[in-house]
Amino acid sequence: MKKSEIFFGLIRIPVDVIMALSAFFTAYEIRRKEDLIEFIQKPDLSVFPPLQDYLLSSSYSAAGLFIILGLMGMYSLKTTDSIPREIRKIIFGTAILFMAIMSYYFFTRSFPFSRLILGYSAIFMMFFVTMGRLIIRLIQAVTLSYGIGKRRVVLLGEGAVAESLSRSLQQSGRYDVKGVIHSFETLLPFLSRHAVEEVIQTKEIPHTQGEDILNFCREHHVQYHFVPSILEVQRTNVEVANIGGIPLISLRPTRLDGWGKVLKRTSDIVFSGAGLILISPFLLIIATAIKIDSAGPVFFRYLEDGRKVKRIGQYGKKIECLKFRTMRHDSHGLRYSEELAEKNTRKDSPLVKIKNDPRVTRVGKFLRKYSLDELPQLWNVLRGEMSLVGPRPHLPEEVEKYQRHHKFVLTIKPGITGLAQVSGRSDLSFETEIRLDTYYIENWTSFLDLKILFKTLQVVLKGHQE
Repeated sequence: MKKSEIFFGLIRIPVDVIMALSAFFTAYEIRRKEDLIEFIQKPDLSVFPPLQDYLLSSSYSAAGLFIILGLMGMYSLKTTDSIPREIRKIIFGTAILFMAIMSYYFFTRSFPFSRLILGYSAIFMMFFVTMGRLIIRLIQAVTLSYGIGKRRVVLLGEGAVAESLSRSLQQSGRYDVKGVIHSFETLLPFLSRHAVEEVIQTKEIPHTQGEDILNFCREHHVQYHFVPSILEVQRTNVEVANIGGIPLISLRPTRLDGWGKVLKRTSDIVFSGAGLILISPFLLIIATAIKIDSAGPVFFRYLEDGRKVKRIGQYGKKIECLKFRTMRHDSHGLRYSEELAEKNTRKDSPLVKIKNDPRVTRVGKFLRKYSLDELPQLWNVLRGEMSLVGPRPHLPEEVEKYQRHHKFVLTIKPGITGLAQVSGRSDLSFETEIRLDTYYIENWTSFLDLKILFKTLQVVLKGHQE
């Protein structure tokens, strides 16, 4: 999902709340100063409640509107509702809110403020919130007209369906159709040359070619859609849309787009920030122990030739993954020596895992047993390079040996811990690790993250003997 989509999705929340509060304040001022209807008696300003008496109630009402509209799906980060449908939802949501308010005061036998203010507020809220939404749409339309936020898409297909869909996408103003490709043979080279964000398949292709397209899209975080011949797919990771009267099925690679992405990043910032503050004295103790135990730096940051140690993060981006040094200084390159190659327990995979590694120091063995060497990665999480939970980050030379379906794990941020780590750690085969990470990406929920974090605490406290 593009940053502009996230921005315009999130900005609706404060705009709705501000507009709802503005409706209450406008209703108050109109009722206090003059009457809109002749036969309604003007208020006695000497006993008319001050604005402060309405602040708490109006705040509760604005929060209530936010909850109701949220339950109606009006804060989806991907705009799918038409303007008339959005207006209907605002009117319906506002009506539900004020019926709930009236019911509350009816059953509690109290009505602490003017009924006219409440009635005016309902009318103004419908109008103000609608205007706020229309202004956001207008600003977004202007940015799209300058090419900002447009989704770059390519179509695989030919004939009337492909042409009609291409026209509908262009007319929507949200898409930049980079081309209509007629054959599979030219599609992948085209995708490699252009920064395409979505692929739409409009014709039937052989199963093996479909797998190649899916793997490519997963590897490069490209959204994949296809036009079905018969609408029969009903799965949790499938979304159905309609563009220009053409049914379109989208395969969601992960829930970690939209609100899922926002929620996960928020929790990462909160927990990593709090964690760094709480364990900072402990980190100092570990650093001191490393310096006393063996010569060399506290962190494993540089290779023998002076280059920084890099690992592969989201979308293949290289990141500096902080770890306490657990091996003898300048011994990283020995992992590929003939002696240690014999001890590699993962010879059939891209990874190197050496059992009873002689390069590990005394303090390093303790740190590895309880996974304490990875605590500095909380800083990577706070910086946004990693997440608390996710696939483990691997070295560039290891990722180079990945097969295409392995690269799906690069579509999200790597994590300090993950489903594979709490399901067997280094005892798992590489393919099993990939399957578990793939399951996590496709089935992510906040609850799953919490389960993995609690399981991580159990595993760490129990310790792990290589």
